[in-house]
Amino acid sequence: MILKKANVLIVDDDPDVLTAVKLLLKKEVHEIITEKNPENLHVLLQRNAVDLIFLDMNYNSAINTGNEGIYWLRKIKEWKPTACVVMITAYGDIDIAVRSLKEGANDFIVKPWHNEKLIDTIKDLLDKREGVKSTSVALKGKAGTTFILGESDVMLDIFHKVKKIAPTDANILLLGENGTGKDLMAKAIHEQSLRAKFPFIKVDVGALTDTLFESELFGHKKGAFTDAREDRQGRFEEAQGGTLFLDEIGNISLQQQAKLLTVLQNRQVTRLGTNKAVDIDIRLICATNLPIHELANETRFRKDLIYRINTVEITMPPLRKRKEDIAVLAQHFANLYADKYMKPAVEFDSAALQKLMAYAYPGNVRELQYAIERAVIMADEPIIKAEDLLFSILESQPVSIDQDNVPLSAMEKNAILRVIDKHSGNITKAAKELGLTRTALYRRLSKYDI
Repeated sequence: MILKKANVLIVDDDPDVLTAVKLLLKKEVHEIITEKNPENLHVLLQRNAVDLIFLDMNYNSAINTGNEGIYWLRKIKEWKPTACVVMITAYGDIDIAVRSLKEGANDFIVKPWHNEKLIDTIKDLLDKREGVKSTSVALKGKAGTTFILGESDVMLDIFHKVKKIAPTDANILLLGENGTGKDLMAKAIHEQSLRAKFPFIKVDVGALTDTLFESELFGHKKGAFTDAREDRQGRFEEAQGGTLFLDEIGNISLQQQAKLLTVLQNRQVTRLGTNKAVDIDIRLICATNLPIHELANETRFRKDLIYRINTVEITMPPLRKRKEDIAVLAQHFANLYADKYMKPAVEFDSAALQKLMAYAYPGNVRELQYAIERAVIMADEPIIKAEDLLFSILESQPVSIDQDNVPLSAMEKNAILRVIDKHSGNITKAAKELGLTRTALYRRLSKYDI
């Protein structure tokens, strides 16, 4: 939408804010509607065609819950589900503002704001509402050492969300299948944060025994246990001032969860072998390949810990759900490995691109990366052809029926993936070979999220 055609509603009980925004946007938008009392929101939305709503987080109203903005946001979404809402907040309320994103807000701005930033926010949201696609295809860390490529809508949405939450101290839970780039995303968030100059410490907590868990995360004193020959800082202390990334958080035991929760609540760690507590100041990012509803099972994971680590949740999509990114990722990896192995620049012929697009990628971006590395190494010409592309047998090999512990559903899913790949994505041919109707095959594709 052209900015000049937009109708903007600002709801704030501070008349100075209303005046400032009205003066700023007077020549930028079609109409500005200002309102001090959120109680009048319903009538205003009924009487006016509003394209964008700026909503303050706090009012001197009867609700007086401390997060009134959330209340009125929910009301707006109830009255007008498609409404585009930007929350206005003070720096001290950033945690609530971040929560508003989970409640359906499109963005938030912090008072005092930069005028150019406010106008850019309006332009970006209105363009997005009208389907104008961003030209940005990478989320980059400030240090320039980490970036994530993507031009699909789902990735552009994630990039936008990350740019809003990275500068805050909100704890983040990264969800997604193996190989989707959760560790890379965690590093990119750190590099975009205000803690970028401090350490980024990663720990694969799912691989730690109970004893190693405490020693690795909290540290120990000399003599605390066998082989503790010297004092050692834990990962929490190593990450002081920076970011601690706990990977595979869904695999830790209930006992480990209780110890972790205590540290996060108290913001202190106590090394094994001592009673002295050490204050910690870290930003926490966690990741797991388990779906959030599985984590919510109290027999497996404590809900109070989920709430503590999940201020903001980001789900990294599987590659099969971001097909638009395959070509750009493939070319990026081709350039990377051509340079690494001192080969001339390489490109893909049309048949190779078709093969890349047709594959299901059970190993996600990681599998694509390794496939391109092999292709670059083996290619005799600067053009990668379809026959140069071989996908991992670890991902595509048949599941043996002799494996007693493999569920039937996994065998069926694997068989479907192999046959679809064999027929280059042709559903009719794949269904025929599997002995299914097209409708039955589509039902199974939906069932297994293929």
